[in-house]
Amino acid sequence: MNVKMNKNESFKNFLPYIILLGVVILVFSILNMQGTKVNELTTGELIANLKDDKVTEVTVMPKSNESIYYLTGKLENYKSNETFSTKVVGNELENILAMIEENKNIEKYETEADPGESIFLYVLVNVLPLVLGIVLIYVVVSRMANVNKGSMDFARSKARLSNDSDKKSFKDVAGLKEEKEEVAELIDFLKNPKKFEKLGARIPKGVLLVGPPGTGKTLLAKAIAGEANVPFFFISGSDFVELYVGVGASRVRDMFKEAKRNAPCLIFIDEIDAVGRQRGTGLGGGHDEREQTLNQLLTEMDGFGENEGIIIIAATNRPDVLDPALLRPGRFDRQVTVSLPDSKEREQILAVHAKNKVLASDVNLANLSLRTPGFSGADLENLLNEAALLAVRRNKNAITMDEIDEATDRVLLGPAKTTRKITDKEKHLVSIHEAGHAVIGLKLEDAQEVHKITIIPRGMAGGYTMMLPKEEKIAVLTKGELLAQITGLLGGRVSEEMFLKEISTGASDDLKKATRIARSMVTEYGMSDLGPVQYEEKSEGVFLGRDYSKSKNFSDQVALEIDEQTRHIIETCYEKAKKIIGANKDLIMKLSEALMKYETITKEQIEDIVNGKTIEDVSEVKEETENPDAKSKSGKRKSKTSASTEEK
Repeated sequence: MNVKMNKNESFKNFLPYIILLGVVILVFSILNMQGTKVNELTTGELIANLKDDKVTEVTVMPKSNESIYYLTGKLENYKSNETFSTKVVGNELENILAMIEENKNIEKYETEADPGESIFLYVLVNVLPLVLGIVLIYVVVSRMANVNKGSMDFARSKARLSNDSDKKSFKDVAGLKEEKEEVAELIDFLKNPKKFEKLGARIPKGVLLVGPPGTGKTLLAKAIAGEANVPFFFISGSDFVELYVGVGASRVRDMFKEAKRNAPCLIFIDEIDAVGRQRGTGLGGGHDEREQTLNQLLTEMDGFGENEGIIIIAATNRPDVLDPALLRPGRFDRQVTVSLPDSKEREQILAVHAKNKVLASDVNLANLSLRTPGFSGADLENLLNEAALLAVRRNKNAITMDEIDEATDRVLLGPAKTTRKITDKEKHLVSIHEAGHAVIGLKLEDAQEVHKITIIPRGMAGGYTMMLPKEEKIAVLTKGELLAQITGLLGGRVSEEMFLKEISTGASDDLKKATRIARSMVTEYGMSDLGPVQYEEKSEGVFLGRDYSKSKNFSDQVALEIDEQTRHIIETCYEKAKKIIGANKDLIMKLSEALMKYETITKEQIEDIVNGKTIEDVSEVKEETENPDAKSKSGKRKSKTSASTEEK
């Protein structure tokens, strides 16, 4: 239907030009026909030419209701487009006709047509101006209508109706088992609303999908519409907001008006925080346009009018900034948290994205899912795409684990700086630093498991130690695990100080992360001598006009104690790191030597070094287990993957 409408609109747009082109062609054809040269001859001149036998052709055209005749024809010296015309009175016509009859060389024609009644002259003089006037008026009116239509469209909804070709189902959404179950009753309601009405159940009018970016909120909304087989309108929150006050509210009204025509249906508003932010919190008194738009949205969702059969699904990764009126029962009264996938869900997501890719036999998606904790669905899709690009770049017929390892490193930290010139001194410093991180991970009980160490620079990191959780669990950390993280972050700085007798700027990012964890332990988690009191709330980002206007809910004395407790945690972990590294000096030096020689060592080689094997033994194992095609320029195997890093 939309395609036909577009074709009709295109035809209407081109119609004035088609008519104008036809008129122009008609004018040129008339002008060409009127291009014959006509010589006016008197009766005497015509008689003289008849006597001299110069007339070759004559056409007699009598004029109606008068005794005046017109004779046209050609003389022997005329060109092909040249004729003569003579006006003859009735009493002279008989003499001229007798002379023409006597001359056998003259071709004589008779016609009843009047030369003054030429169809071309009539069109040119009478019809053509009228046609041109009509075309001109039509063009002007069409332009004015288009301008008015454009001005009216300015206030119309920008919500687009999803095409059948873009339909999704739950089969296309890997993982998210609990989330699918949570929204299953929405699908059931859209298919069979009477079942709910019979028991007096009210289906939620709005469902808010909350979660980190890339977890599949938009895809889940599309799958709900596809499973229910109902029209699916989708729009971004920013499409409502305009410069002029009232435009956004008008678009909301138009969107619901269109949705009512297609009910039952789904409306999906992506990034609703663009229009649904708390009212009255903007710098300088708020934003009138956005607030009017939000007010209209609130009214449409649960106001005086009923929107039966319309379910609104919205997505955001900033639920903390949404207006409370938007989240009350009757509006977005159900929140579905779309969290990061676990290992099983990551395996399912990888299987979906690997359907159109050629994977080598050494690629195990189950193992890959275990090595990518913290990856969202979008991250996993990007990982496989980067691996495919690397395989093409290396002229391979399939994607191997070598490309997947390299792609994981690229996703986490960026491409390797293989052409950068690194001095031996800097290389030694980085190896000592990363060995310090690794030893803390190896010897501290609550620390994460070390999977790889490298001194090859990537992104802003001169080197890094990659770690994985010993077992994947819900995002709940104990005090011991947090202290182990801080100790591990400080391990590189301690190792520099102990072995090189100097410190570098390489630990700046480690110190930043360690300080943030320690302060959160004091102000948010109640894990200090200040007791189980929360002094600060966790905020994902500054909300202008709200966060800046907040006043701290503790005194200056407490602020001083918070700083002291934060420093105490850092200093305690620093001393603990000193003891661990001091007790494992030989292991630090072995790891540093291996890094200086091979640049990258993996979990298996690290375990061999810990078990007392020499660097030469590690080298032999390395050569036996490596795939020759998976070597880098330096002859080293590409890295294993992880989600958490200790960067230099």
